[in-house]
Amino acid sequence: MSKLRILYVASEINPFLQTSEVANFVRALPQAMQEKGMEIRILVPRFGLINERKNRLHEVVRLSGINIAVGEEEKPLIIKVASIPNAKLQVYFIDNEDYFQRKSVFHDKQEKFYEDNDERAIFFCKGVIETVKKLGWAPDVVHCNDWMTSLIPLYLKTTYKNEPLFKDTKSVFAIYNTGFSHKFGDDLFDKVKMVDIDDNILAPLKSKDYEGFLKIGMEYADMVIKSEEISDKLTQLIEECSKDKKCEINKEEDEELFESYYNIYNDLAG
Repeated sequence: MSKLRILYVASEINPFLQTSEVANFVRALPQAMQEKGMEIRILVPRFGLINERKNRLHEVVRLSGINIAVGEEEKPLIIKVASIPNAKLQVYFIDNEDYFQRKSVFHDKQEKFYEDNDERAIFFCKGVIETVKKLGWAPDVVHCNDWMTSLIPLYLKTTYKNEPLFKDTKSVFAIYNTGFSHKFGDDLFDKVKMVDIDDNILAPLKSKDYEGFLKIGMEYADMVIKSEEISDKLTQLIEECSKDKKCEINKEEDEELFESYYNIYNDLAG
């Protein structure tokens, strides 16, 4: 059996950035899967809090230079890369001057949620897929972590469904307790849309808020996974939306946890 290729996508990863449990999870699981013989790629945003000099980030010129459409605008995509210390893993960073230079993640200094966080998520999700295309690397499974990655399953099932690189790709969408109360503007659908995507396809996103992003991720992912610590409200949302795609991984010892994911990936890839 050939090596399974797993793409991990998240908003953060240790040791570069940590604001929630996601960062630790996305640091530990890929290494464990690599040690089990899987081929790994990791993509995250290059938020301005990440110190490029300290973490030795450098631009990958051959991957940069694409323009990503967000609504009517096109923004240049810059790709950077760094190695995780003491691990044989590289992390690719999605960067753009307008979206990721500010020295914070989702809130400004007054703790106000950025109005353009929807655009940042859209740019990130599209940028991830285009970067993987440029790499010429066909993932068997894309493991999407948290709301910021929720549009990737949608894009893989619509605009990119006929792309040879992704024809057999399955997606996993993992949900965490990282909600926000902000509601995005009425132009959200127009920003999200791509070829083959209309309002009906975007119906799960109609609330234009955190739950809407989770719903769109659950609708188009091949499997939905919930972290142990999520609220009762989120648990209920998962029960309502993910139906037979839900997988609950209970708190286990690391080795058991890693074995569970190893089996999930192999089952999904068939």
